[in-house]
Amino acid sequence: MTATHSQSAIAVLGAGSWGTTFAKVLADAAAAAGSERSIRIWGRRAEVVEQINTKHRNEQYLKDTELPDCITASTDVAEVLNGAGIVILAVPAQSLRAQLSEWKPLLAPGAVVVSLMKGLELGTDARMSEVIAEEFDIPADRVAVVSGPNLAMEIAMEQPTASVVACSDEATAVSIAVCCTAPYFRPYTSTDVVGVEIGGIVKNVIALAVGICEGKQMGDNTKASVITRGLAETSRLALALGGEAHTMAGLAGLGDLVATCSSPLSRNHTAGRLLGEGLTLEQVTQHMTQTAEGIKSGHAVHELAGKLGVEMPITAAVVAVLEGKMSVDDLGPRLLARALKSEGDY
Repeated sequence: MTATHSQSAIAVLGAGSWGTTFAKVLADAAAAAGSERSIRIWGRRAEVVEQINTKHRNEQYLKDTELPDCITASTDVAEVLNGAGIVILAVPAQSLRAQLSEWKPLLAPGAVVVSLMKGLELGTDARMSEVIAEEFDIPADRVAVVSGPNLAMEIAMEQPTASVVACSDEATAVSIAVCCTAPYFRPYTSTDVVGVEIGGIVKNVIALAVGICEGKQMGDNTKASVITRGLAETSRLALALGGEAHTMAGLAGLGDLVATCSSPLSRNHTAGRLLGEGLTLEQVTQHMTQTAEGIKSGHAVHELAGKLGVEMPITAAVVAVLEGKMSVDDLGPRLLARALKSEGDY
């Protein structure tokens, strides 16, 4: 990644809570560094785009958070991508591949693509960085991912948060990290893309389980047990795919898992709680204003674990509930159903 990229226009594709918040982070990082930066958001809905441009707000997702003046928005993806040296992707994981095929001709030569998405593609079990590299036909050293405890509303409110920027090329990871280092947002860097992405994917499924427990009014012992063993499941899968154990103990592993499983701001935690309270999956989907990625990715995670021979009883139980094969009333005993082993035996 060349130095000019960090000073060029940045495109953010996706005007939801995290995409808009990350645009704010990028703008505030530039302001803190004393530099100017043009940040353009692509949004599907004209009313959201107009609100960003005229009111400097995205009220549906970020309430009264004021957005910096250097952030503009458009429904025209060609306009947003024109000349952008950094492209941030913040769209639902399961719709990504089809959108990338449309956007490929518009991607600037040499652009670095950054994924904010935490999902596994159904049917292929591909991580988002893999989908991006394949569909855009770009090398892995031009694809980065951002993950960690990323509850958008808290970050938009400028509450101090740390995160991870991962790329197979360390220099690219550092360059992206520099671009998003704001007074309240501290990115660390990693070359373990697999571990960082798997941490962000599986925690959504574990958060569904914890949410169900909360909806069933189970106590803190239960939730702590599910979070802890959920981290063990995540670690087993990450290691089987070539990820690194220390990543699981860091922000993209434990940090993201705790935030997503504990916070009412978490979409997956909320979806799980509603399931635990007795709503059907269809009712939960209608209730949610944004995608709870764990609902979509859970099956892909379970399928991938089966292919690799990785034991993931919590994931299996959640998927059984999502597929209507198990009642939430029967979930509790299944959550910790792995064969008796030493705790340290991943």
